Amino acid sequence: MEDDDDRALLARFRAGDREAFTALVVRYQRPIYNAALAILRRAEDASDVTQTVFLRIVERGDGYDPQYKLFSWLYRIAVNESLDLLRRGRREAPLDDEIDLPDLDGHGPEALLSEMQMNARIRRSVMSMSVNDRVVLTLRHFSDCSYEQIAEILDLDEKTVKSRLFDARRRLRGLLGDLS
Repeated sequence: MEDDDDRALLARFRAGDREAFTALVVRYQRPIYNAALAILRRAEDASDVTQTVFLRIVERGDGYDPQYKLFSWLYRIAVNESLDLLRRGRREAPLDDEIDLPDLDGHGPEALLSEMQMNARIRRSVMSMSVNDRVVLTLRHFSDCSYEQIAEILDLDEKTVKSRLFDARRRLRGLLGDLS
């Protein structure tokens, strides 16, 4: 079970095993970065938040409560740090329009172009939404968090998470109306 493995890695790190810390970074760096990027919309700010999250493990790893999943604790730190950064600087600049090239297996150029354009449009629409909408959509659909995990990360009731997610999806459908 990954949760038990996380606890073991954290215990090994606390005992001085640097490789255990590296394993945690490798496991969680990308999802934490993505969560921060969805909130902040700036790659450099998301990188800063990601570093801060791992610095917190080093500084306050003993503050982790093992009754919760480690990734929920890390995501919670990432979300809080991201929201704090927004509040301090109100820095919500547009995200660079980087497009990752999809896998070319079995797709013609027209289909690939259409898929890339649709993905870019969806990404722009999500990024144009409020921070609360971006956070719940990102945690649920891009980080594959359960409702329970999102509630834990955001310190909300699970019903509130479901309601926010329902509303965010409705607003996203409104932005993407012609794709329905």
